[in-house]
Amino acid sequence: MFRLIDLHRYYLSKGGLNKLVFIAFIVTFSLAMFETIWAVYLKSFIDSIVLIGFLSTFFSVIAIASYFFLIPFIEKYDKAKLYSLALLFYALCFFLFAINRNFYFFILIGGFFFISRAIHCNSFGIIVKDLSKRNELSKNEGFVYTCLNVAWVLGPLIAGYLADRYSLSLIFILSCIFIILGLLFFKTSKIEDVHIKKRIDKDMFKNIFDFFNNKNRTISYFVSGGISFWWVLIYLFMPLYILDSGLGKIWIGYFLFAVALPLVFFEYYFSKISLKQGFRKFFKLGYFIIFVFAFICFFVSNIYLIMGLIVLASVGVAMLEPTVEAYFFDILKGNQDLKYYGLYNTRREFNLLIGKFSASLLLLFLPFNYLFLLFAGFMLIMFLLAFFIKEVKESKRRV
Repeated sequence: MFRLIDLHRYYLSKGGLNKLVFIAFIVTFSLAMFETIWAVYLKSFIDSIVLIGFLSTFFSVIAIASYFFLIPFIEKYDKAKLYSLALLFYALCFFLFAINRNFYFFILIGGFFFISRAIHCNSFGIIVKDLSKRNELSKNEGFVYTCLNVAWVLGPLIAGYLADRYSLSLIFILSCIFIILGLLFFKTSKIEDVHIKKRIDKDMFKNIFDFFNNKNRTISYFVSGGISFWWVLIYLFMPLYILDSGLGKIWIGYFLFAVALPLVFFEYYFSKISLKQGFRKFFKLGYFIIFVFAFICFFVSNIYLIMGLIVLASVGVAMLEPTVEAYFFDILKGNQDLKYYGLYNTRREFNLLIGKFSASLLLLFLPFNYLFLLFAGFMLIMFLLAFFIKEVKESKRRV
């Protein structure tokens, strides 16, 4: 476990990165509150776990299409301005979620939100990469994710309490306020984009072919995406399962709070070790840990014990989150990040889509506990796939 004083010193030693992390912390806190109540908000329109899963799948389709069509914009336009635009769109969506009661208008807002998320993820990842030395990228990713996961700890706890005592609309309004604060801080931070291509790649199908024509990029795409598949269980189906088990909304907050704790305590530590020992062993061990705990959950009926096992599985997630994106950037050459990062980010929504759709389909025929077998099986596949990744040790890389 890393010492907080070490993280504090590391934070102070970074130039523009510390400003970005402070801003991203505020933004992530807003998103964490939003994600805590998202499944509950969906349930206010649709009282069926299966239909909620299929509707979430539809939103993932919109997000995937957005990642593909945004590639020329990510290459051509200032990433700092795109990041600001994404925050502005987030604030608008949260405000509309708070006041809306019409299902069809909700579909429209939801689609716009997931387009905004594609802009946000693409621009933020490139900015972090540009603010990092290449032989310190995994450590910086660990630093960033550790700080942001503190927001994922606090956000659910506060959102769960407020949602249980007041209303979902209050959470949306608070999320909107924090996003606006993040936007104001970002506009005054003077963080600029220095990474713009003059020649952009407009041929979407050629980009896809070029991306998957490389074995290392292809394996990285699927191994990295396994975490997103796991988050489907955590942030969509587990909150619904908690409510159906007779527990209040506050327990959703407790659960998501506890799930994020291992990430806060271990991600920076694992990212530092990966500098010297390489990525492969962390990919294998991380997915194997998640597989074991998910598999055990299938045989457990007590909701409290299930939540505890999933929290323990987060130790495996802590090995993966700060390393998968750093690994992807490490296997690229030249300006390939601008061309391929948008495509690479579709692995998030692609795995979210597969997770939502397959889980919803399974629930049409089988009880909820079979979801744990589904997710355990997918984690086992990722564990086996991790044996084929190219080994990279950043500490041996020359800058």
